[in-house]
Amino acid sequence: MEPPAKRAHTDYQASQLAAYKGDALELKCINTIRVLAADMVQKANSGHPGAPMGCAPMAHTLWSAAGAGMKYSASNPDWWNRDRFVLSNGHACALQYVMLHLTGYGDCSMEQLKQFRQVGSRTPGHPENFCTKGVEVCTGPLGQGISNSVGMAIAAKHLAARYNTPDFKIFTNKTYVICGDGCLQEGISGEACSLAGHLGLGDLIVLYDDNNITIDGNTGLAFTEDVNKRYEAYGWHVQTVDDIANGLDDLRKAIDEAKKVTDKPSLIKIKTQIGYGSPSKQGSEKSHGAPLGADEVETVKSRLYGCEPSKSFFIDDDVAAYYKQQADEAEKAHTEWDATFAKYKEAYPDKAAELERRFSGGIPDGAFDDLPKFIYGKDMAAATRKFSEACLNAVAPHFPELIGGSADLTGSNLSQIKGLKDFQKDSPEGGTIRFGVREHAMAAISNGMFAYGGLRPYCATFLQFAGYALGAMRLSALSRFGVIYIMTHDSIGLGEDGPTHQPVEMLESLRAMPNMNVLRAADANEMAAAYQLALSHRNTPSVICATRGTVSPLEGSSKEKAMKGAYTVVAEGGDGAPDLVLVASGSEVWRCVDAAKTLQSDHSIRTRVVSMPCQEIFLEQDEEYRRSILPGNVPTLSVEASSEHGWHRFSHAQIGLTRFGMSGPLEEVFVKFGFGAENVANKGKELVDFYKKMGGSVPDLNARPHFVSFIGADH
Repeated sequence: MEPPAKRAHTDYQASQLAAYKGDALELKCINTIRVLAADMVQKANSGHPGAPMGCAPMAHTLWSAAGAGMKYSASNPDWWNRDRFVLSNGHACALQYVMLHLTGYGDCSMEQLKQFRQVGSRTPGHPENFCTKGVEVCTGPLGQGISNSVGMAIAAKHLAARYNTPDFKIFTNKTYVICGDGCLQEGISGEACSLAGHLGLGDLIVLYDDNNITIDGNTGLAFTEDVNKRYEAYGWHVQTVDDIANGLDDLRKAIDEAKKVTDKPSLIKIKTQIGYGSPSKQGSEKSHGAPLGADEVETVKSRLYGCEPSKSFFIDDDVAAYYKQQADEAEKAHTEWDATFAKYKEAYPDKAAELERRFSGGIPDGAFDDLPKFIYGKDMAAATRKFSEACLNAVAPHFPELIGGSADLTGSNLSQIKGLKDFQKDSPEGGTIRFGVREHAMAAISNGMFAYGGLRPYCATFLQFAGYALGAMRLSALSRFGVIYIMTHDSIGLGEDGPTHQPVEMLESLRAMPNMNVLRAADANEMAAAYQLALSHRNTPSVICATRGTVSPLEGSSKEKAMKGAYTVVAEGGDGAPDLVLVASGSEVWRCVDAAKTLQSDHSIRTRVVSMPCQEIFLEQDEEYRRSILPGNVPTLSVEASSEHGWHRFSHAQIGLTRFGMSGPLEEVFVKFGFGAENVANKGKELVDFYKKMGGSVPDLNARPHFVSFIGADH
């Protein structure tokens, strides 16, 4: 099709300009955002053009000094007091990349816009915080981003309460969100927004893209509730803007009103049309998740004021100059803040130094010196959740950035930092967060707090209920957020509550996740190692698993040995290799110790007992160390009250769970499922006898190749 000869004077473009209640440059800027996003998706032949085209006026308003006046800095994207922006409907990420390009962020150069969704680009198919400067969190799984934003707003309010002074306001930022219908349908957003309303997070402003479209079609198929009333019930300040396609005055007024409300988070419901400007796909699911088509993109450009159908990836000089001016205005706020912080540093050097350490992730001197050391024969046996409580409270004075709490199980998880006030609407300086029965939101909010910086969030529940939180926990790992998860009642050993609460598959599910350390301590010394490892791994989340029931003391344990992920807790004695290796974690280790005594005394089977509190850390050790602990060619039996999957690489046979648990007193349940010392000893002997019958040849578990199949550099 032939493009119009004079783009500025086509009937469609003139009509759009005539209807627009604002200046021509503003409309041209918004249309430039729309067509750049459409170009990106078209070139990639993949993506979501509709939402960016409908939301372009929102983005323009947020990034403009005459709109929201969002504070940002392309020269220092990690500036502490920047306003946080979260694109919760992450499939619309072309919108965010366009805005980052227009305001000078280096990761979103024009070449990177052209490489949208390509391998190795800085413009991946959904926002990734570790890939693109200016992106705060990984979004795409709907509901996660708006939930992260609650954590960011908590972090800002907490740090302001702790570090702002009457003469210096170091933390004053707001958190802005664009979200869609899908985000508000996901249950996690309801959990998080309910808590946000309770906490009165007045610096959180959500722009809700109410376009009435999801992938399946009109939202009337499944989503007919009154969102405004729901959010009013949550305790939010709620407004509606009916039209942003024909002018931004109403949106600006709504944002100004939202800023004035300091005791409630704000939701602005904004009516939009998905795929705005596309004659055949506007207002339809057809523009949601596929390119518009080359001809349709050309037609869009012919209809939108200021656009040239024959040009792609093009920004007119006046549009570029406008956004440079906006970036320069935002940069002024950064420069002024730098000057303020320099004065703050002179007036409050200790506070400033602490903030610098916290935002850089530094570990204080002597941070782990007070971790408890278990003395065999002197200290009392206890459940490992009690050892966890002791460790948490030992490190807390050294890590004031620790902030968190439990999903309504504080007394069971033993996750309270003693003397730490609650974070509430009227006490934002407090560091104990009452998440309520909201496991999924708890994890996502913790991700948001970590993303904000300067804080080290932890959260707690029963291990089985990690199932509720897995979506957000996965994003902790993907995003490289070192959130600390305290998961108690970690096996069938929780006893009487039965199989609904007894985790079977959960440990293996978490261990299968890349960049996730799962730590299951057998005693107090190993728990001390777990906390030191967790706090030392800033870019890896940790799951600290703990028992409900008492574990027997281990004579040969130590924090230093446990820091290697696995170690020999009971040596086999005598000369040469052991006859049998028992490898276990957590509450099963002492049972193996008892079994080893029986094997030696009754059958003269020299048995080594290996405690493996963390498989991931053990696999990071060099081969020589790994072989010194698990030779591989000695009959090896793993013992863990969990799924046996995953243990095959460490053992020739497994005592594990292949079915769900059972209600009953914990010791009776352990025996019922084969974790009593007697059965462990019997199965250990059977394993030794099996290989004797096979001629004594034991397959070497270490004698196999390990391939690295990923090619080239990562982000």
